[in-house]
Amino acid sequence: MQVLVVANPANTNALILKEFAPSIPEKNITCLTRLDHNRALGQISERLSVPVCDVKNVIIWGNHSSSQYPDVNHATVATPSGDKPVRELVLNAEFITTVQQRGAAIIKARKLSSALSAASSACDHIRDWVLGTTEGTWVSMGVYSDGSYNVPAGLIYSFPVTCQNGEWKIVQGLPIDEFSRKKLDLTAEELSEEKALAYSCLN
Repeated sequence: MQVLVVANPANTNALILKEFAPSIPEKNITCLTRLDHNRALGQISERLSVPVCDVKNVIIWGNHSSSQYPDVNHATVATPSGDKPVRELVLNAEFITTVQQRGAAIIKARKLSSALSAASSACDHIRDWVLGTTEGTWVSMGVYSDGSYNVPAGLIYSFPVTCQNGEWKIVQGLPIDEFSRKKLDLTAEELSEEKALAYSCLN
């Protein structure tokens, strides 16, 4: 059984499921941050006037909330002269905020939720989990932290992952600069607070 949690707070709901359904292996429980991942790809595509399929390897770190960190430090865009780092072409505080607040902006503009976008992203998530990611490309998934990137173990946290044979694996060894470190820690703190609150209610 493979489980994708979509309902908010998705990360903490997935963690509660992991704790109270011990028969399901933790590797089989994930939450949806692909929606945020796809939004980041879309924002880069729009700003650079390139097809979204030419952009790859953005990362959504942390919580599916406004504390998430959309990271383009390792993302690339295909150009006639080869792949170019996205950070040399587009990166500013406005980009990060736009991705963080995109869901709220859609609701405000349409007076409706972004449920269709979430459904499409859920399909992308399951497809890559089951069929595998393209070689050289990673995606973002909320998965059970093993302490990678100094993220506290015991949280469901969005990491860059690759998928093969129906299993996900956290991408290791990516350099994290000081700015990014603060962002990773901030969203981890929020998840720790959510976890404590949820457990206090359940106890």
